[in-house]
Amino acid sequence: MNLKTIILFLGSMFLASQALAGTYNLDIARQDVNILGKPLKKITVNGTIPGPTLHLTDGEDVTINVTNHLNEDTSIHWHGILLPGEMDGVPGLNGFPGIKPGETFTYRFKIRQTGTYWYHSHSNGQEQEGEYGAIVIKPKGKDPVVADKDYVVLLSDFSPEDAGTILGNLKMDSSYYNYAQRTIGDFFHDTKTMGFKAAWKNATDWGKMRMSQSDLSDVTGYTFLVNGKTPDQNWTGIFKPGERVRLRFINASAMSFFDVRIPGLKMSVVASDGQNVEPVPVDEFRFGAAEIYDVVVTPKEDKAYTIVAEPIDRTGFALATLATREGARGEIPQHRERALLTMADMNMDEMMKDDPNMDMSNMSMESGWAKGTPMGQKALDYADLRYLGTQQDIRKPQRTIEVRLGGNMERYIWTLNGKKEADAEPIKLKYGERVRLNFTNETMMAHPMHLHGNFFQLENGQPLSKLPNKNMVIVPPGGSYSVLLSADEIGEWSFHCHLLYHMSSGMMTKIVVAKLGAEDMPADVAQPAKTETKGGHHNAH
Repeated sequence: MNLKTIILFLGSMFLASQALAGTYNLDIARQDVNILGKPLKKITVNGTIPGPTLHLTDGEDVTINVTNHLNEDTSIHWHGILLPGEMDGVPGLNGFPGIKPGETFTYRFKIRQTGTYWYHSHSNGQEQEGEYGAIVIKPKGKDPVVADKDYVVLLSDFSPEDAGTILGNLKMDSSYYNYAQRTIGDFFHDTKTMGFKAAWKNATDWGKMRMSQSDLSDVTGYTFLVNGKTPDQNWTGIFKPGERVRLRFINASAMSFFDVRIPGLKMSVVASDGQNVEPVPVDEFRFGAAEIYDVVVTPKEDKAYTIVAEPIDRTGFALATLATREGARGEIPQHRERALLTMADMNMDEMMKDDPNMDMSNMSMESGWAKGTPMGQKALDYADLRYLGTQQDIRKPQRTIEVRLGGNMERYIWTLNGKKEADAEPIKLKYGERVRLNFTNETMMAHPMHLHGNFFQLENGQPLSKLPNKNMVIVPPGGSYSVLLSADEIGEWSFHCHLLYHMSSGMMTKIVVAKLGAEDMPADVAQPAKTETKGGHHNAH
């Protein structure tokens, strides 16, 4: 090999190594933005809401410089990204102090995954104020999802109020934003459909519990955005008829659950929380704050299709368009009927403890939370999700950790296992152990539970080798769900409800994964179980 060949070879090796090392700069500032037709001071990332989409590659050594131009501390958490604990971006954990005003913090980590993720502040209510953006991580080789077009569809809920005001209003009155309270007219309607006795009993039962059947969402009055655009501004993804279009749906809202559909198009769900799954054909899916679904659609006609994301309280739409040209719009649907919670959305065990003589005979057992999908339409269910490939860790859990989701709506306090974050002891896991987290929801609201820095597997009825990876799980009102976790990421990991004001009001703790000795572990920790390949415990979603 002559000198020229050696130089060319070394040069190509250098360029290849540089291709897997990227530096990115994010500037966090409070600026005037005009989303609702008048300027409002909100938080921007590089001057925009949302911030720029970060396009990364599996194997890349990432350097991200985050500069704080606010007059308060800030942070960036890389949601769903596997990384060292000190780079996770939660102030107070893993020695991360937050980013002081005027300072720059440099995040460094190696990408070791692919898929769709997002980033957001983990300081105060800054996520609600605009500090968030998408992340797309491409594989080094061939992507198992074949698509001709590839778009991020990032949904968010925008309020003219600042986050501190919203939380203060909820603390003052948890029903402050519930503009759909039941009225005497609703009672007379119930008497016609249910009869006076049943209608009276229904009204008095809810009155005794000091709860509202219409309390699906804590905060209303939002304008819902797609990639920062209002429905009138109409974000549009362009396609040619017959093309396969990948849509990366990210729920970057602070407090909203959405029902998502594209009338006239079947969607094939190909990934959940960034992790590939075997394709699932659906007409729609519901996802909570911080959940992510990638879908593929194949529009055959030269027409405009409307992307419809409707919040479960039916107070608006996030709307966008798939079309063959800019400026085209599809049909805008009518709002679906707003569901009412029923006694099936309550934790019956807790209710019976409070009133052992409660008459259950006339109580509707059909969940209000679960309503919404028209007859004949297929909505995604967690049970449909199957890991694409074969899971490596198929051990049974060595122990089960109970996680009770609770709250006091009158005081607007939310808890895990009866304690607010400030009073809670961390959950300690030994590096390498396999555990089950069993969630029981003792409240009338759904909670999207998120674990930082890890993926767990939903116990959704599939074989252990096919349980899907997620870092989010919605635990429905009055319901339960369980997941399996392999504790193979050392660090202090935030564990919380991703409804921003639930987290801010106490529904948060931390899971610590460390190489612990026997003296550091709970007495009931068993020895590692033998590997099995059969399905395990699950609860229906």
